[in-house]
Amino acid sequence: MKILVINAGSSSLKYQLINMQDESVLAKGNVERIGLPNPLLKHTPQGKDTVEIKGDYKDHVAAIRKVIEILADKEYGVIDSMDEIAAVGHRVVHGGEQFASSVLIDDEVMKAIEANIELAPLHNPANIMGIKACKNVMPNTPMVAVFDTAFHQTMPEKAYMYAIPYDTYKKYGVRRYGFHGTSHKYVSQKAAEMLGKPLESLKIITCHLGNGSSIAAVDGGKSVDTSMGFTPLEGLPMGTRSGSLDPAILSYMMEKKNLSYEDVNKILNRESGMLGLSGLSSDFRDLHKAAAEGNKRAQLALDVFNYEVKKYIGAYAAAMGGVDCIVFTAGVGENTPRVRAEACSGLEFMGVKIDKERNESVGKEGEISTDDSKVRVLVIPTNEELMIARETLELI
Repeated sequence: MKILVINAGSSSLKYQLINMQDESVLAKGNVERIGLPNPLLKHTPQGKDTVEIKGDYKDHVAAIRKVIEILADKEYGVIDSMDEIAAVGHRVVHGGEQFASSVLIDDEVMKAIEANIELAPLHNPANIMGIKACKNVMPNTPMVAVFDTAFHQTMPEKAYMYAIPYDTYKKYGVRRYGFHGTSHKYVSQKAAEMLGKPLESLKIITCHLGNGSSIAAVDGGKSVDTSMGFTPLEGLPMGTRSGSLDPAILSYMMEKKNLSYEDVNKILNRESGMLGLSGLSSDFRDLHKAAAEGNKRAQLALDVFNYEVKKYIGAYAAAMGGVDCIVFTAGVGENTPRVRAEACSGLEFMGVKIDKERNESVGKEGEISTDDSKVRVLVIPTNEELMIARETLELI
């Protein structure tokens, strides 16, 4: 059985076709600059080189049509016809409180996703475009929505409520939702598999560290707390996002700099985080290079990030009454030994011991804790597309 996974952005469309018999990726690709000048499709069939295909991808429907065409192409394709695609799994960023799991998409589900646009104005409209485009091209193929927020719907009230007037939550839905749920769910399940223990018996802290970063406390396979909140702005400092800060700073900045709400929103989302602290870059590779050359602000940005990761690990161990395993994943978590080492430095009192050699030499996946570490520390590449495909298969 073959599942097509779609992740639609406002002007892009990423896809993977996965054979669920062995969970192998038959093909993957990305259509860039949809509706813009010089659009391009990059397509990589299993075992072959990437091919770039220019075309008139004026909208998502045109992009989906080309994706289906290339998947069944005699030279670059991996299937004989569209009929081999059993279902399509769609990444949807925000499901609000309506969805605690993935669902088959029908008219009512579409209305609910549209109703949550105000909670994710940059993401849900693009996700909707992807769904509608697939429905247009593949009207008889089952479609499944897999929500970034669904995994965190198991958080207790004390974890997701903010201490502001209660009617703000009741009337406007202001609460912690959390994001990266598909990633946190995948790596926590993979960690249990690697440890050879039932997921239900484990307390796991999952650290999804990249340009966007979040940490989750996963107790018995369920999310009980997470660092991102009402929006993906809360929590850790990120590439260009500020992370958590004193809310009074906003009004202070507006008054002192004569800024509008839009100005402040832009600063916090696009000009803060690693970029704002370093004044140099949002890319951790650039920051580590500059820090090694003596750039103090680059080093400061890294120190702030590592310190905040460590604080969340400690807080979530307290929230769960202990921790059995810490997982590092995503671009920075998977590929930056120094971040992992410094985030765990000083946690020996909790039973966390990092093996320096393992940490420096670990491949794509493996353990970096010492043999006598009470808390196991793992590096696990995230695979959100596979998680989406699995959830889609389960529903159909």
